[in-house]
Amino acid sequence: MIGYYVHHVGRGHLHRAIAIAAESTVPVVGLSSLSRPAEWTGEWVTLPRDDEGGPGREVTAAGHLHWVPVDDPGLRARTAALSSWIAGAQPRLLVCDVSVEVALLARLHGVRVASFVLPGRRDDAAHLLGFGVSSVLLAAWPSSVSGMLPGLPESLASRVRHVGGLSRFPATPPHAVRRPGPWRVAVLLGRGGGAPSRSALERVEAQTPGWGWTVLGGERSAWSDDPFSVIRDADVVICQAGQNSIAEVAAAQRPALVLPAARPHDEQATTAAALAAGGWPVEVAQTLPAAGWPTRLERLRGLDGRRWVDWCDGDAAGRAAEVLRRAHDVSLALPA
Repeated sequence: MIGYYVHHVGRGHLHRAIAIAAESTVPVVGLSSLSRPAEWTGEWVTLPRDDEGGPGREVTAAGHLHWVPVDDPGLRARTAALSSWIAGAQPRLLVCDVSVEVALLARLHGVRVASFVLPGRRDDAAHLLGFGVSSVLLAAWPSSVSGMLPGLPESLASRVRHVGGLSRFPATPPHAVRRPGPWRVAVLLGRGGGAPSRSALERVEAQTPGWGWTVLGGERSAWSDDPFSVIRDADVVICQAGQNSIAEVAAAQRPALVLPAARPHDEQATTAAALAAGGWPVEVAQTLPAAGWPTRLERLRGLDGRRWVDWCDGDAAGRAAEVLRRAHDVSLALPA
């Protein structure tokens, strides 16, 4: 079997895990502080939280790790639960998306590790340790995209397997399902903060009376667990530069205005810079522009969304599952 650790911040890691597990020919057990999702068909182990004990002390172990606060009962219970599960289940592979500490813990138990690599500067000591002990490194963007892992040593960068943009939704040709009617904008804002304010969006919307606007997330509306129908129905998408947001816009082949939010390790800034430099059907702005929206939306609407097929062709989850199957089978074939 394969154990699959899902980080509990945001929903992108979970969506990726669900998509890959659905393609896996090997049983996959979910491991997370998140509650078991309805879409998950296999076993699910709910782990104690390790971030509810206050700010924490000595959380990085002098820069060697990312989150190991001393004397934290949640961390202790979480680590013990993972160790107990590994000892009882004896997985052949543990997928880590993402936690250096979980990757290291699994490897210390003699379990091969497959770690997802996120965009951004990941050359700190903790990341290098986690990547170094992993048998497999996976990246959810195309191999043709450069600049996504600045500073990563070539010895690790050469080991990264690129599976392409990984959307939980199928790739759709542009305008294949668009309803007739006025031009439409979909604003897709994640849960991690840094989104434009409600008042700023209202000022922008007022400049474009001929366009219909739908806002998902942020402070203006509730988040939708199924935003894809809104994205597919739009002529232009405004989104942050999170991996899942970009993958879903790419799956729908819609042109986008990308607003990178501040994230650790420059994750979204790095993705946005790579998009801007790569000829993708996007424009990048560091903040929501205050004026010029009629012209901007017309310009964006004219971008060719079909370019996105090179980012997300709909087969990334299957490719990732195959990489994991091979890593699992290698472990299975190793002599006892």
